[in-house]
Amino acid sequence: MAVVTGAARGIGRATAIELAANGADVTVADISHRSEADDVVRTIQAVGRRAMFVQVDVADRGQDQRLIDETVAQFGRLDILVNNAALSRRKPLLELEVEDVEKTWAVTLWGVFHCSQLAARQMVRQGGGGNIVSISSVHAYRAFPLSTAYNGAKAAVNHMSATWAVELAPHRIRVNVIEPGWIDTPGERQFYTEQQIAEEGKKLLMGRLGRPEEIAKAVAFLVSEDASYITGSVMRVDGGIVLPR
Repeated sequence: MAVVTGAARGIGRATAIELAANGADVTVADISHRSEADDVVRTIQAVGRRAMFVQVDVADRGQDQRLIDETVAQFGRLDILVNNAALSRRKPLLELEVEDVEKTWAVTLWGVFHCSQLAARQMVRQGGGGNIVSISSVHAYRAFPLSTAYNGAKAAVNHMSATWAVELAPHRIRVNVIEPGWIDTPGERQFYTEQQIAEEGKKLLMGRLGRPEEIAKAVAFLVSEDASYITGSVMRVDGGIVLPR
């Protein structure tokens, strides 16, 4: 049984559908995008798995607890958490407001902390182990300009996840991170036009942006028995974007 945050669109949507294709029931969690989330639920149900939508702001710990509680009430347990929800406010340091940083960290850092802690507590209570995968970013490794808050949040997610991997190993809960590169998602349209995305994609090492499904398959691998000896790892699925050119 899996919970995927930010699951109505982009990487979250692809991940929820991929996990269902691999046999998981899924809670589709998102702050809005109700019609798109409902479409994800229907897609999952069409492959014979159970699914439901829970509207949640991961920055709100109370709502995160409700997400876990409703999931367990509906499906009986929680085995997989995928932290995908994120937010980024891009500005130069000299123009950055404290509110910009707080808003970014509330979702991208604190949301991961809240969901992971609450999910881990549930996994420990029910027994049987579990998996936590956080969608980080190559921003955790490479200091892209205009992204102070986002860069810092993703670096923190990486280090927190490694810490949790150590602490949760005795409970057979594996904790891993994926670092996507530039992925073709609806969120990119906040910052770039279609023409810019097409032109810039051609300049990348692989000649294109990544696809959400490519990240989803990496998640499915990390939570599978094929990855049973992998914990505390950072899997970079970035098309080589951080390599020297």
